[in-house]
Amino acid sequence: MNEQTFGQTRQTLHGVAEFVLAGPQYALSQTVRLRVTPGGFGTVTTPHLRVEERELVSPSARIPLEGTFASLARGAGVEARSLRDVYAGGPAIDPDDPLVLDTKAVEVLLHALADGHAALRSFAPEQEPVLWPEHFDIAISVAEVNFGVSLGDTHIPEPYAYVGPWTPREGTFWNAPFGATLILSEAPGVEFLTSFFRDGALRAANDRPRT
Repeated sequence: MNEQTFGQTRQTLHGVAEFVLAGPQYALSQTVRLRVTPGGFGTVTTPHLRVEERELVSPSARIPLEGTFASLARGAGVEARSLRDVYAGGPAIDPDDPLVLDTKAVEVLLHALADGHAALRSFAPEQEPVLWPEHFDIAISVAEVNFGVSLGDTHIPEPYAYVGPWTPREGTFWNAPFGATLILSEAPGVEFLTSFFRDGALRAANDRPRT
C-alpha cells in the first residue's frame, strides 16, 4: 500500500465523518462530536448513522461507501453538509467529490481508531473519548493535557498517538513541537498505547514548562 492510496482513503473516511455524519448531526443537534463504534465510527445523536468497515449503516439500511459524499448522504436520508463555517480544519475535499477507498487502508485506519479508543478508556475510564471531525482524531483531555490518536496529517502521514500538554514541556520525551508522538505501527497493541499515555501524564506533571 503506497502513501498516496493510504492518504486518499484517510481523506475519504474523513469526508464521510464530516459531510455525512457530523455535518447533518450538527444541523439537527448542534454538536460535531462523533464516537468510535464497533468496526468504525458514528454519530452521538440524531441522525443515527455509523460507518462499519465499508458500509454506512442507518436504522433502515446498509449502504456501500461508494459514489459521492452527497449521494451517500442522500441514500441515508440526510443532506451532506460541510462544517467549514464551524471550524477552520476538515477534509480538503467537497461533498460532490467521489469516495476513494482501499480495503487494506480502511482496515488499518479503523483498527487504529479502535485501539486508540480502547487505550484511552483504559488510561482514563472516567472519560468518554470523542472522535473530532475537524482533524479526524479521537481524544480526551485530563489535567490540561490532551491525549489521543490521529489517523494522520500533513506532518505524520500515518496513524499516531499523541500527548499534548496545553503548556509544552521540556525533556527528551517530548519529540514534537506540541508534545509527544508515537507512530502506531511501532506500538504493539493497546497495552503499549496505554503505557504511552500514562508515561505522558506522569512526565507532563513533573517536567518543566518549556520557556
